[in-house]
Amino acid sequence: MGHDHSHSTAAQAHRGRLLAVLVLTLVVLVVEVVGGLVSGSFALIADAGHMLTDAAGVGLALGATALAARPATAARTFGWQRAEILAALVNGLVIAAVGIGVIIGGIRRIATPGEVEAGLMLAVAVVGLTANAVGLMLLRRGQEESLTVRGAYLEVLGDLLGSAAVVAAALVVMATGYLRADGIASVLIGLMIVPRAVALLREVGTVLLEATPRGVDLDAIRAHICGVPGVLGVHDLHAWTITSGVPVLSAHVEVPDELLSRGEAGRVLGDLRHCLAGHFDVDHCTFQLEPPSTTGSEHHAHA
Repeated sequence: MGHDHSHSTAAQAHRGRLLAVLVLTLVVLVVEVVGGLVSGSFALIADAGHMLTDAAGVGLALGATALAARPATAARTFGWQRAEILAALVNGLVIAAVGIGVIIGGIRRIATPGEVEAGLMLAVAVVGLTANAVGLMLLRRGQEESLTVRGAYLEVLGDLLGSAAVVAAALVVMATGYLRADGIASVLIGLMIVPRAVALLREVGTVLLEATPRGVDLDAIRAHICGVPGVLGVHDLHAWTITSGVPVLSAHVEVPDELLSRGEAGRVLGDLRHCLAGHFDVDHCTFQLEPPSTTGSEHHAHA
């Protein structure tokens, strides 16, 4: 038996914060581009490039949450909820590409350093650092609930670390005149970007491959189900994630023929939901009750 519920997603609760971060990111992007061109700092340009990917990523996230809010249809029974995961996938790929590009550009700047206006470079970097700190505060709670918001959070975190690297490079240039510090900061920004992309893509892959959600112990769930009075066994037990905040579970539960003939199916289903209530989101669980005579060899294949 299934349960018809509205499937709101975790990212939808944070649309206002995502929009605020998008506006903040675009403002800092413009400031860093202008500051980088005027000061001659490639590190600022590199950080602005990352800001551009952040803006695109947050924009994708906002678009995805809007799609995910659309109602389910006969053609799409879960609606557009996976759009959030696809947005996170695109974010991860873009972040990886930008990170590699920044590393290459930074290496070139180390080999051939250019003149840098360190004072302006420092001022712009401090503005970026402050703005990114505000963005992190806005997204901190949501990143624990949604892959989409987590992707945006990681991008802003990378920008904060990048701005910190630019601040350090500017101080080095001001104190010592060592112009290669600008290129070194650019490479460091790239090295901070790439691992974040890998981590995000790994999490997206887990969802798309419908792996068991993190923190869900299927053996423990099986034991709880088998402990319900009247349950003989369970097979075809699966748990996966539709999108962030929407885990689902399905199982074929074996019960005696006489229990079904006595009309106790409702009682068993109620017990199953009760026993899993503290361990899983039972609103998205589907149980199929069946007598052992209908399972045959299937029980052994999927136990």
